[in-house]
Amino acid sequence: MTTAERQRKAQELIRPQLPPELSRRDGRCPFDPAAALTELSGQGRVHRFEQADGDVVWLVTGHEEARAVLAEPRMSADRMNSPRARRVISPELHAEMFPPERRAGSFIFMDAPEHTRIRKMLTGQFTVRRMRDLTPRVHEIVTSHLDAMVEKGPPADLVRDFALPVPSLVICELLGVDYGDRDEFQERTAKLLSLDATIDEQIKNATGLRVFMHSLVRSKQAAQGDDLLSGLVRDTDLSTDELVGVANLLLIAGHETTANMLALGTFALLEHPGQFAKLRDEPELIDNAVEELLRYLSIVSMGVARHAKEDVEIGGVTIRAGETVVVSVPAVNRDPGQYEDPHALLVDRPRGHHVAFGHGIHQCLGQQLARVEMTVGFTELLRRLPSLRLAVPVDEVPLRTDMSIYGVHRLPVTW
Repeated sequence: MTTAERQRKAQELIRPQLPPELSRRDGRCPFDPAAALTELSGQGRVHRFEQADGDVVWLVTGHEEARAVLAEPRMSADRMNSPRARRVISPELHAEMFPPERRAGSFIFMDAPEHTRIRKMLTGQFTVRRMRDLTPRVHEIVTSHLDAMVEKGPPADLVRDFALPVPSLVICELLGVDYGDRDEFQERTAKLLSLDATIDEQIKNATGLRVFMHSLVRSKQAAQGDDLLSGLVRDTDLSTDELVGVANLLLIAGHETTANMLALGTFALLEHPGQFAKLRDEPELIDNAVEELLRYLSIVSMGVARHAKEDVEIGGVTIRAGETVVVSVPAVNRDPGQYEDPHALLVDRPRGHHVAFGHGIHQCLGQQLARVEMTVGFTELLRRLPSLRLAVPVDEVPLRTDMSIYGVHRLPVTW
């Protein structure tokens, strides 16, 4: 068996195996979770599945139970060293798949105290005040792309012309990445997030991104600027490998998730013309609308995985040490016990505690930046293009059902 074949087999073994119909959006509504997932959610809040090899995976669909899992220190985010990973692959293959340089800086897959050490160094760079101070620049970026769309005239692809370049340019400026390199990191990121990519392709693109970011980190170590990455080089004791890992995470998360929220959020508003009109005519609702779109769309295709370090009781069931738990974000954010009429998009819905950004110590570090970008993006889009509408039938909009971050590949619009 070749190295690539061994790695592929190992990935198949350590990845939680849940029925595919629970994550497969069936097309009846492009914004709803899989029908089977919604049906399962109505039957309980914590669900047990047994994998082919006898291992147990728990799927959490209840809001209260999800927050309990995500806040529980006995639940580990360290997938690289989970009991299942250690059990099903040899030490040699484990070292091959998860070398120290690949793990370094990947704080979203770490537990305290390692996670705490890195997160504290980053928190000062992502203060609410700093993100709000970025608002004028975000506004400039948004309006310049809308100006270009208007000047060119309809039709347009909202993904290509607006939703993707806006957060990409913002995160490039924030990190100090040359925007001219965007094609490379966007292409590599897309392949990393593809559900159809082979492990060989994922390893190749992950390696390519690390090489790309390693060069950038070295340049910041030689000459710092006023960007975030320079600040981390100057003000922290993160190693070079840790800086590369952190920067990679921020770059990927900083453009991919927000881009899909801007595009899919616009698509959702266009397919709910009453809500589109309400938000257009009452722009003061934008804060509520952003939180509602985050809740309603829940673009993480399946969920967030943890494993129990010891026996833990969640929702009246005991999860044994070593067992895997998956928090189903789309189901949790549609929990009828938490939200009235949860399957409705209501831009004036009172703000609630959704888990689109997670919960607990791993809650998304860049959530305030994402909120700024969506607030400015949706406000200006509806103000500048009040007659915006789809340029193709709804069933011709290509959905990202092949990606771990849901959205649309293209969104043809006119006005």
